[in-house]
Amino acid sequence: MLKFHRAEIRKVICDLDHVDATIRLFDPNADVSRVVRYPTKHRATKGEASRFVIQMLKRANTPITSLDLVKEQIKARGLSADEQTIVLMRKRVGATLSAQQRLGVVRSVFHDGRYKGWELVR
Repeated sequence: MLKFHRAEIRKVICDLDHVDATIRLFDPNADVSRVVRYPTKHRATKGEASRFVIQMLKRANTPITSLDLVKEQIKARGLSADEQTIVLMRKRVGATLSAQQRLGVVRSVFHDGRYKGWELVR
């Protein structure tokens, strides 16, 4: 029953994002912040981000970057992959990775490119 309600909440939030995007199509300068009733955009339930990050790292054979985690999270939650959403989600995933690193669950490793690689501590 709880899964059903969480799925419904996710659907409503996704629908609201689509309404905002539609409004911006017709008026790119529209202030849609007045319309939004939710204080936090793309809000996750408690522990959802940590569970998602740990599950992704468990499935991975090689270290994953925070950007890869963000892209997968955006896809899994059905969000639009616009620049603003990616920046917001990168901050949240980065905070999750830092918290999990302090707890000794994950560690950063060298990775080619601009981003650190992340893996589970085994």
